Amino acid sequence: MNKYLVKGLSLAITGIIAVYISYDLMEAENHWYKILMTVGVILFGYGFVLLVYRIFRKIDRKTLIDDRNKKQEEQNQEKE
Repeated sequence: MNKYLVKGLSLAITGIIAVYISYDLMEAENHWYKILMTVGVILFGYGFVLLVYRIFRKIDRKTLIDDRNKKQEEQNQEKE
C-alpha cells in the first residue's frame, strides 16, 4: 500500500470518528465538542487531500512510464 493511501484513510477515518464523538458531546451539552469538531474536520480534510494527492501521483506515474516506453521504442526502431 502507498504511504499516502494509508495516511489519508487513517486521517479521514479519525476525523469522522472525532466529529461523531463531538456530536455526542454537543447533545450532552459539553463544551469540549467545539474543539473536537474542529480537530475532526481538519483531520478529515487533510486525509481527503492526501487521498486525492495519491490519485494524482498514480496518474502522473503511469504517464511518465508510458512516455519513457514510447521513447525507448522509438530509439529501438531507429537503431534497427
